[in-house]
Amino acid sequence: MTAKLPIPMAQMNPLRTALAQFIGSTQWFRHSFNRAVIYTEGIQYLTENSKAYWLIDTIASHLASDEFRKAAKKDDRISLMHFWKLAVKPDKSATLKGVADSGEQPFIQQEIPLTAFPLDEVDIWAQNEGQNWTLLCPANIDVTIL
Repeated sequence: MTAKLPIPMAQMNPLRTALAQFIGSTQWFRHSFNRAVIYTEGIQYLTENSKAYWLIDTIASHLASDEFRKAAKKDDRISLMHFWKLAVKPDKSATLKGVADSGEQPFIQQEIPLTAFPLDEVDIWAQNEGQNWTLLCPANIDVTIL
C-alpha cells in the first residue's frame, strides 16, 4: 500500500483549484490599452478574483516594448509563443519573468516591490495568433498518467 503524501497548501488554494478548470475557451477579452492583446476566461477569472488586473497590464505593456521586440528578433520562439511567471516572495514582493522556454534565462524580468497577489506563483502563456497575442492559463495535464 502506498502512503498518500499531504497536499501542499499552495495546491489547496481555491483560486488555483478554480483555474485548473479553465481548459479551452469560448470567450475572449480584449485588453484596454494594448488592443493587440486578448485573453481567455481563465485569465479574466484570475485577474478578477485576485484583483490583479495590473498583472495583465504589465504583460501587455511588455509585449509592446522595444525590449520585447529586440528579444523576439534574437529568438524566433519568443515571437510565436513564450511564458510568463509571477513568483511572490514571503515579504510580498514579486518577480515577473518572461521566458522563451522553461529553464531558460528570462528575456524580460521585472521586480514588483509589493503585491497582495493571493498565490505564491502563477504561469501565463502568451501565444501569437497573427494580429493578436492571446494570454492563457496553461493546461493542467498530469503526464504521469498518460
